[in-house]
Amino acid sequence: MSRFSEAKELVEALEADFTKFYEQGNKAAGTRIRKGMQDLKNLAQDVRNEVSAIKNGEK
Repeated sequence: MSRFSEAKELVEALEADFTKFYEQGNKAAGTRIRKGMQDLKNLAQDVRNEVSAIKNGEK
């Protein structure tokens, strides 16, 4: 369940930058969003691999 918490925290951390980018036009916030979304993508891939390994009895 810690992976889920980690993903939630990452998304919550990006909330302010989403507001700054979409509502205030802050371009630097867009850069931070892109980096955060890449981190989220990598975390999602790690979770997928972990779930598959557990499902297949590899762990």
